[in-house]
Amino acid sequence: MANILVVDDEMGIRELLSEILGDEGHAITLAENAQQAREARAAGAPDLVLLDIWMPDTDGVTLLKEWQRDGLLTMPVIMMSGHATIDTAVEATRIGALNFLEKPIALQKLLKAVQQGLTRAQEVARAPSPPPRPVMPPPIVESMPASAPMYAPPPMPAPLNGARVGVVGHGETQGYTLSFDLPLREARDAFERMYFEHHLGREGGSMTRVAEKTGLERTHLYRKLKQLGVEPGKLGKRGG
Repeated sequence: MANILVVDDEMGIRELLSEILGDEGHAITLAENAQQAREARAAGAPDLVLLDIWMPDTDGVTLLKEWQRDGLLTMPVIMMSGHATIDTAVEATRIGALNFLEKPIALQKLLKAVQQGLTRAQEVARAPSPPPRPVMPPPIVESMPASAPMYAPPPMPAPLNGARVGVVGHGETQGYTLSFDLPLREARDAFERMYFEHHLGREGGSMTRVAEKTGLERTHLYRKLKQLGVEPGKLGKRGG
């Protein structure tokens, strides 16, 4: 488990990153502006910082310069932005940022960048005579196409002769039923709710394994479960 500081003025992004990284077992501290980030850093160096570039009080690059100037840039920092240019990314890397992620951030690219940052922090901590500032690699600009589909619904089961249908999985029939008398939208939502509850129960509530099983990025899986009113934590002890 690592202590990660997330700095972003958009509440939705803070909450989403907190959910994703918290589900990975990390302890998350949130800051909505540079002043709160300064206070969090003064309380102790986190293991990693995710830092937004454009913020209302002080931008992320300026804050990065402050930490570098004051000798406080002792942890890996990953910059984030949806509007920054390559020049901005290069400048941030020159100052001391480890990486740069372009919004919207794809789940796998986020987790990969975080793991790289934590690995780098461990390597620096183990080094017998670390340099004043570790040599940082070139910026890695990651992005997810805006046109990428948010969710591809699973195919509906083939019609049966009866009025209700049971959900069957790996030799076992679950206690779910679906009425054909429902309007199409309600029937589809009911099926999707049963589908995700089934997989969450089988995987012990693990969002990572359910995302792999259903073929969804976990960011999209979180949103879909919220839309359907499915609470993963209540299904962790449920058998498959």
